[in-house]
Amino acid sequence: MKKLALHWQILLGMALGLLFGAIAAQLGWTKFVVDWIKPFGTIFINSLKLIAIPLIVASLIKGISDLQDISKLSKMGGRTIGIYIMTTVVAVSLGLLIVNVVKPGKLIKEERRIELMETFSGDAAKRISQAEAQKEAGPLQALVDIVPDNIIGAATDNGNMLQVIFFIIFFGIGLILIPKEKAQPVKAFFDGLNEVILKLIDLIMLSAPYGVFALLAALIVESPSADLFIALFGYAVSVLLGLGLLIFGFYPLLVKIFTKMDYVTFFKGISPAQLLAFSTSSSAATLPVTMERVEEHLGVEEEVTSFVLPIGATINMDGTSLYQAVAAVFIAQAFNMDLTLGAQLGIIVTATLASIGSAAVPGAGMVMLVIVLGQAGIPEAGLALIFAVDRPLDMCRTVANVTGDATVAMLVGKSVGKLGEPHVKNWDDNYPPE
Repeated sequence: MKKLALHWQILLGMALGLLFGAIAAQLGWTKFVVDWIKPFGTIFINSLKLIAIPLIVASLIKGISDLQDISKLSKMGGRTIGIYIMTTVVAVSLGLLIVNVVKPGKLIKEERRIELMETFSGDAAKRISQAEAQKEAGPLQALVDIVPDNIIGAATDNGNMLQVIFFIIFFGIGLILIPKEKAQPVKAFFDGLNEVILKLIDLIMLSAPYGVFALLAALIVESPSADLFIALFGYAVSVLLGLGLLIFGFYPLLVKIFTKMDYVTFFKGISPAQLLAFSTSSSAATLPVTMERVEEHLGVEEEVTSFVLPIGATINMDGTSLYQAVAAVFIAQAFNMDLTLGAQLGIIVTATLASIGSAAVPGAGMVMLVIVLGQAGIPEAGLALIFAVDRPLDMCRTVANVTGDATVAMLVGKSVGKLGEPHVKNWDDNYPPE
């Protein structure tokens, strides 16, 4: 008998968790669920937090070291990185705009917010203390805090992820600048480490159905009110609205303005890669089809696609960045936390940098969200509020990631004179290949 696919297992775990939680709430089994079921959800969240720093170290160093070809393609490389960063900043800003307008977290009733605040009163007191300390600091203290005095110490706390990312970028630049033969052993080590980390993510995600079951069952018995799920629906709509504006508005508009390619031709060319991205939730798994479609059906020369798209699969995660911005503010709203403009600007920076180290595999966006939450001082346990709908949203944000990669490849190709007419005119080819 064929094994049920992981995403169906997660959806099944979600449904069973909701059902079991509702039954347990009616039968008065709250203590049993909290004592014997919820800990497994906590273990699952801890396993995601456990892998966060190793993932971003291995993935980001690999992504930066792969840029050594920039010595031959410096013009193309600079434009590639610049456009990728620009689209990511736009994606995060769009997410923040939507979630601040819709305010899905505010749909949770006041009494439920009070319960949540009481549950995490210790964390709240800690954040207040930190805020008071920041008020007494100088205007450039935030800049000083980015540069760690001890990288080992910085790596022991997910809240210091900006410091870790700074060191990784610094390290990666050094790796690029030394002779290739000396850099190769170091690069090979981190390439191997990256593969190990990705395999660990696979293993962690195997427990996702059970983690989701435990988290949702506990969520139901601790808060059997319906307002939480209304808020969750509002959160999902906010993410999908943002992703829709990226995929069907922002990207084709960029293509139209800078390459003159019409809307229909663009989507006919890239749609098979989008469908594969939706079904696999993995930019890396979709990469071969993305490269073929962009080269053969959108007219970008191989010299550009072979450089821009692999880098994009590693560092360009616009959909993931938008989702992280929406999720972070939603969780903050659920805990009745008012994020200042500075805090939300910090989310833009952190989500942009975290997306660079976000692996192109299913579930990695949730791991990176831990970093964004920790940096913004938002309770990481709030992941329990959004994990139920993460899988379908992951599928949608991967479509945005792949569409963004193709868009940037076309813009870079146009800017360096490597964008011509599509080689293949038949838009109805049978893709993805079996």
